[in-house]
This record gives sequence, structure tokens and C-alpha cells, in this order.
Amino acid sequence: MTKKHHYFFAVKLPKEVKGFLNKWVEQHRNEFPFGRWVHLEDYHITLAFLGFAEKNRLIEATNNIKERLSKINQFHLTLNKIGTFGSPKSPRIFWADVLPSEDLTSIQKSVYEQCIALDFELDKKPFRPHITLARKWKGEQPFDANSLTEVKTDKGEMISFLVSDIVLYESHVEETPKYREIELIQLNER
Repeated sequence: MTKKHHYFFAVKLPKEVKGFLNKWVEQHRNEFPFGRWVHLEDYHITLAFLGFAEKNRLIEATNNIKERLSKINQFHLTLNKIGTFGSPKSPRIFWADVLPSEDLTSIQKSVYEQCIALDFELDKKPFRPHITLARKWKGEQPFDANSLTEVKTDKGEMISFLVSDIVLYESHVEETPKYREIELIQLNER
């Protein structure tokens, strides 16, 4: 029986940012007892989750998105703070977000609209850019929202990075890392 994989378009994070986030996680893991920590190679910012899709639909979506983004320049994002989704006392998702970015919002809107035009059924919730770090709170005490912090270097500096690639990922939940890069869409250099 062939496994059906899920697909999604996402911002690919540079290796340095993945390494920084992984180091931050290792330094703070004991403060935040979550059940499953995300592998550093799986860090990304989802733009549109497609679910299962036939190969021809993926090719069409990728080609259309490449065309839509063909005039879009690379841009910078800055890591911001830690947050959660789910119950305030027992969150299901632990994430890092980025400072608001018109460039990111515009790209997400283009990708989303293109996928909708091709009849993909996408999540209708407002776009909330984030990088999932862990899942399933396992603490003995309720989660304390006051423990959430900004994501900064040891010297208190914010981390900015260049977004140069949008990727179509394929999900392999039985593997680590879980996500395989299927198609790379490069943004224009400034």
C-alpha cells in the first residue's frame, strides 16, 4: 500500500537560523517540558498547507506560484518571541514568531490565493507566521504564560535573516527529520 504524504508551501529558514533556534531550544528545554521537540531541519514558516495532493496538481501549483513570485525580491525577517497555541494551561504547540512583515504577508497571500484558485482546501484562519519548536505540554504544573520570552542571543540581540527561498515540502511523519524538500522557488536578489 502506497503511503499518502501531505504537502505544504513554506519559507525555508537559513541553516544559521535553524542552528540558533536549536541552540536556544537546548538552553531552555528544561524550562518548557513539551513532549515532542521538532528536529532543527524541520524548522520553517508555513504559508499554505495543502494536505494530500496528486503529483499533477502539485506541479501546477508550483508552476503557478513560481510565476506569481517571479518578480518578488528577497527580504529580511527578524525573530521575535516565543508563544503557544492551544489551551493556556496545557498548550499543544510551542513556537517562535517573527516581527510583522508586509513582504511575508504579501507572499503568503499570493501562495494562498494561487492554491485556492486550484481548488485546494486550505485553513481559513488568519495567517499567523510562526516556527513550531515543540508539541504537547507535558509539565507537571500548568503552563505559565509569564515564562514566555523574546528570542534573542546571549548578548540580548535580535536575530534577522534573509528570506531567499520558498519550498514545497513533503511530509514523512515516520521519519526524522519529517519534511523533504520537493521544489525550491528562489526569490530575486535585491
